[in-house]
Amino acid sequence: MIGAAGQIGRPTVRALAADGWAVTAASRGGHRDPGWTGEVRTARLDREDGSALAALVGDGVELVVDMVAFDPAHGQQLVGLADRIGSAVVVSSAAVYEDDQGRGFHTQDQPDGWPHYPVPIPETCGTAAPGDGARARKVRIEQDLLALGDRMPTTVLRPSAVYGPHCRTPRELYFVKRNLDGRRTRVLAYNGESRFHPASVRNLAELVRLAAARPGSRVLNGADPDHPTVGEIGAMIDALMGVETETVLVDGPPPAPNVGDSPWSVPRPLLLDMSAAQRELGYKPVTTYADALPETVEWLADRLRERDWQDGFPKMVESYTTGLFDYEAEDAWLASSA
Repeated sequence: MIGAAGQIGRPTVRALAADGWAVTAASRGGHRDPGWTGEVRTARLDREDGSALAALVGDGVELVVDMVAFDPAHGQQLVGLADRIGSAVVVSSAAVYEDDQGRGFHTQDQPDGWPHYPVPIPETCGTAAPGDGARARKVRIEQDLLALGDRMPTTVLRPSAVYGPHCRTPRELYFVKRNLDGRRTRVLAYNGESRFHPASVRNLAELVRLAAARPGSRVLNGADPDHPTVGEIGAMIDALMGVETETVLVDGPPPAPNVGDSPWSVPRPLLLDMSAAQRELGYKPVTTYADALPETVEWLADRLRERDWQDGFPKMVESYTTGLFDYEAEDAWLASSA
């Protein structure tokens, strides 16, 4: 397991070990999760060091699970070891999808740039062309590994909005921090009806477990059985934290910079079709968003009590900017629209 100490890696190690696999959990720090059994081995691994990965694979392994294949060079590392790897499961992203007009995540900041995805999105939907951007690099990795076919059967997983403890960019932070800060009024664009399909780390771990037992060259989506709106997510988090809030709904896009623009707020839904996983793997989700959310909220609240959010979630700052919590801008807009 490459990237075992990450948010998806931790429960996936547990799931594979429980299924009888002898797991070596590799990560940069070689960390051990408290939930792993003593039989799980740990190893330090720099993902950029192909020689170290080759040494870890040794004479051969039945399975490699790669949670952190971000660059085509990472895919080529696995390609070069294909004769020593029985099968692989590699995590990609639903962000690779494009609509029939070539719109995708890379065009979302353009006028009418958010894609008109089919609802739900099947794995046969078009993707970005391979190239240099983050999503295009994922596509190159997918293509290189799937081209191996039976030489190294690879299941590519495309999850959507991943959540769970240890997430580096937790969308739920948007509501948890506001509640802890005492914000009792919030603004949501698109009438709070945006749907951005969540994917529990536990459901993704189950997908990996099933794919490991049934090797094949395939692409599968990864998401929860339920997909609440952003307004419903906010209400769930309020209930878990025991607070009451007022939501001001805006019929349309964010009304001002940094106002009403949550990490889920999109003009049209992104929902993933999970029928292929059910058909090919016999997949059944192990949890729902509603059932998995309490663990995430508790973890976020504890982390926010320990440190400033920008220190605790630097990747979140990089991905969304500090405008997520621009209370001054929000108060100014609320005052002007009163």
